[in-house]
Order: sequence, then structure tokens, then C-alpha cells
Amino acid sequence: MMGLFSTLNTGTSALNAAQVAVSITSQNIANVDNTSYSRQRVNLSASTAVSSGGVSVGTGVTVTSVTRVHDEYTYMELRNAATDVAYDSYKTQVLEEVAQYFPDLDESGIATDLEEYFSAWNDLASNATEGSQKIALVQSASTMASEIQSTRETLRDLQDSVNDQLKTAVEEINSLAEQIADINKQISAVESEEGNYANDLRDARDELELTLANLVDISVSKGDISSYTSSVSSDLSTSEGTEYSLTVSGFTIIDGTTYHPLTISNTSNESGYYSISYETQDGTDYDLTEKISGGEVGAMLDLRGRVLDGESGYPTDGSIQDYIDELDTFSQTLITATNNIYAQSAQSSMQSPVLDIEGDTSLKNAYDNIESGTFDVIVYGSDGEEIARKTISISNTTTMTDDTFSESIVSQINAESDDNADNNSLNDVDDYFTAIFMEDGTFSLSPTSTNSTYTIAIEDSGTNFPGAIGVSQFLTGSDASDISVATEYQKDPSSMQGFAAPISGDNTVANAMVQLQYDTLSFYNSNGTVSSETLEGYYSALTTNIATDASAASASLSTNETLYNTVYTEYQSISGVNEDEELTNLIMYQASYTAASKIITTIDEMLETLLGIKS
Repeated sequence: MMGLFSTLNTGTSALNAAQVAVSITSQNIANVDNTSYSRQRVNLSASTAVSSGGVSVGTGVTVTSVTRVHDEYTYMELRNAATDVAYDSYKTQVLEEVAQYFPDLDESGIATDLEEYFSAWNDLASNATEGSQKIALVQSASTMASEIQSTRETLRDLQDSVNDQLKTAVEEINSLAEQIADINKQISAVESEEGNYANDLRDARDELELTLANLVDISVSKGDISSYTSSVSSDLSTSEGTEYSLTVSGFTIIDGTTYHPLTISNTSNESGYYSISYETQDGTDYDLTEKISGGEVGAMLDLRGRVLDGESGYPTDGSIQDYIDELDTFSQTLITATNNIYAQSAQSSMQSPVLDIEGDTSLKNAYDNIESGTFDVIVYGSDGEEIARKTISISNTTTMTDDTFSESIVSQINAESDDNADNNSLNDVDDYFTAIFMEDGTFSLSPTSTNSTYTIAIEDSGTNFPGAIGVSQFLTGSDASDISVATEYQKDPSSMQGFAAPISGDNTVANAMVQLQYDTLSFYNSNGTVSSETLEGYYSALTTNIATDASAASASLSTNETLYNTVYTEYQSISGVNEDEELTNLIMYQASYTAASKIITTIDEMLETLLGIKS
């Protein structure tokens, strides 16, 4: 009797094992379209044999575990590939948008406006006093300045948008980290009982990890990694136990069942640009803005900029900021070069806007585009004849008013020198005009009380002084953010001048403006370097850089997408559900269930026969 009951137990164990296998196979088939699901398998082992009558007899089969088919190393490659694709995808999207702001290949945009601006100066050069030509010139200049301003504002708006998205992304990172920590807690609870396996929870955690990897480069440690074989591969690996650690840039944001959030704040600047930091348990705060890499957040920081200026709060690096800086440099040079030339046009007086400089500050320290050299101050008579000319020098120590180390601009202009070398002390520059540097920061050249018919002009020889301080402006502003045409000429275009000496037929200034488009100029870049280019050449280099960056990002995206698809295919071949294979297994386990049922039926018949004999 004991033998029959033991055999009945063997059949029952086989029946139970087949039932579990059918259940797991059904679960696999149900999730055939679930890309986040790892197919599961039933691991069986023979039950411990017992000795009966000196013979070792098996007692059936035992379900030892239900594990998911998962290769941790392939999954890690998939996660890293997802990070690279997310980085390139976001970067490509933004750079392609930037490229649309510079539509110069479509016969529109700043390059076209610049060409039309110089064409208008060329038209004025043919008749420097023609009112309609002046109106056309001012309109053309205003259109160009407006286009430059608009393009810069659009770039800044895009940079602001990336900054706003950065905050959202960091908040999502913290949310995902909290969810993963909560899942770890659930896994610990489920697997605290021997024989329980939280396979579905581990799949859910992997899915959150992939989502997190799209946002930022992460490193994950999952305790012990064990090797095993499967029908797919003889060399797979999976994590065991509940130990878990996830780090970003070397800082642990998930430690088992607890998470440590990243902090994002803009309290240190007025621009609203965010910094990312991590606070350790001892209260130490670490700035991660320059360290975080990979994923969308890494792309955001590389585009927006990582290093924030202590005063303005705006980035000093980053692709978008580089484009803004280059557009500013282009505009600054255009403004300075234009006003250097326009200062040659004789005026009844000259005055700069308010300058952000103290009287005793070195000009070369205050302005990166002022060079050592000389410029001439010229006085014209009522008939346009040159009355006096004085050469002013600029060195490393030249200031506006302070003469401690070197003669200042004001003292040189006001000096009682014999400018005409005729021993006449009453016909020199200082007899007609006086240089003044006011406390409010304005510099002016004003006529003396006895001067009512004379005019003054400045002819620069490479110092950039008149253009840098804007002592006589056709274009106003300091960079692309505020470039404009002088208000007085917008209101009354006829008041602008194309001559140098105030005489009929003089078109010196207009001709010099036409020539400006062909001149090689110095562009003072924000990184401290100086480029020598024409205006068209520098702007063309800017648009070429943008197009090249967008193309390079797109090419990198294409490469990384191919790599991701390869790894994803490999990962799915291991962990994904193969419907044909699962249906084959279902038939096999169904047959096992039928066979186990036959064992039980047979034992039942034998028991009935035995009981019948006994009765």
C-alpha cells in the first residue's frame, strides 16, 4: 500500500508541476506584445528519493523556482544605448530648430539684410545729399538691426525653454528614483518568503531604469550577478538578492529602498537659470551641473550651458550660448566699425551715450575692442575747409580723465598745443571745441562759447575709440540684443550724412561704408580670442558652424539608433516572448499534464483492484 500511495504522490507532484508550467507559459503568451516583459520559465528538479525495500525510489518532481529569462549584461548595453540615443535625439531636435533661425540659403535672413544694407550705402554714395536714398538707407539698416535682434531673442527664448525643460527633467528623475526605491521595497517584501520570486516587479524596475536612462547616464549595481544557461544562450547572467544601488555622476540617488533626490534651484541668479546639486547625509552640497552627462539632461546642459556667470546668471558655455555670443560679437564689430567711419562725418557737436566706465579706468581694460594707436580730432570751417587737426594717442594706461599714469583723452584734446604748427595759439582744436567727461558717464565734444559755425569729426587710425564709446553713432547698441539705428535718424532720415567734410559733393563716409563690407576686421570673441574676417565671412562661419553641429548630431543619432536597434534585437531574442516557442511548450506541458493524470488514474484503478481483492 505504501508503494502505491508513494507513486500516487509522484503523479500528483508531476500534475502540479505541469499545472504551474502551463500557467507560466500562458502568462508568457499573454505578454507576447509587452516589450517590457521578460519571459519566465519553470525550473524543475527531481524530488528526494526514498529507500523502499533496499531500492531507492523517486518521489516525483519539485518546482524549485520560476525565474525570468534575463541577461543583465545585455540589458546594461541596452540601457547605455538608450542613453546615447536620447542624448543625440534631443540635441539634433534643438540644433535643427536653431538652423531654421538662420534661413540665409532661402534668400532671407541676416546675410541678405546685410547685403541690402551695404547696397543702400552704395546708392547714397552716388548722391550723398539725396533724401530718398537716405530714407531707403535708414529703412534697410533698421530692417537689418531688427532681424539681428529678433534672431538673438529667438535663440535666448530657445535657451530659456531648454532651461525650463531641465527643471522638469530633474523632477522626473527624482520621481522615477522614488518609484524604483518603492519597487525595491516591494521586491524585498515578496522575496522575504522562500520560494517567492518578484519577476514582474523586476521587469517594472527595469522599465523605470530605461526611462531614467533616457534622461541621464546612470550606473546600477544589483548585488550578486550569477550565470546560467537557457535554450537561447549558454552564457547568460542575472542579478540575485535585493541589494540595489543607482548612481548619477558618482552620487548615489537610490540605495536599496531609499532614494536621495537631486536638487534644482536658481536662487543664486536673477536669470532664472537652474543649477543641479546633490546634498549628502552630512549636509554637504555638491554642484553637479558641470558633471551630469548623457541622456536628455546631458544634452540640455551641453546646449544651454553648464557654467553660469556670477553676475548675469546666464551661461558662459553651451552650444546655444556660443551662437548668441558669436552673434553678439558680429553685431558689436558691425556697430563699432560703422560708427568708427560715421565719426568722420563733421558734426556741430558729439556726445556718447552713458558709458559704464570710471574716469580713471584704463580704456583698454574697460573695452576689449579698443587698441593702442592714434586717432585725429578734426575741426572744419563753415566752408568745409580743415581748420585744425590734433592727434590723440591711446596706450595701455590711457584713461578718460585721470592723468596719473598717462595723458587722458580729455587732457590731450583740451591741451593748448600748436596743432597747425603756425605759432598761432588761437586756431587750434581746443580753441573751437572742449572735451568733457561728465559724472554721469557721458563723453562729449562741445563747441566753445565763441564757436558757432565750426564742426568737428574724428578720423580713427585703428584704435576703435569712436566706435567703441559711440561718440557719433549711426548704429546704436552694444551687441545683438540692442543693435538699432540712432533714434534721430529713424525720426528724420534726412539728418544723417554721407560726407566727411561738410561740403557739397563729398561722399567720403558713404564710400568708406561701402568699402567696409570688403574690409578685414577684428572680431573680439567672448572667449578672449580675436578673429580676423570680413563681416560676411564671420557671419558665414557662424551659420556654417550651426549647420555643421546639426549635421554632426544627426549623423551621431543615426549611428546610435542603429546600435540601439541591434542591442534591442539581441535583448528581445533573450527576454522577449517567442509565440511559436511558447505554443510548443504549451503542447509539451499539456502532454505532461495528461501523462501525470494517467499516472493518478492508473494508481486509482490499482487501489480499487487491491481494495476489491481485500473485500
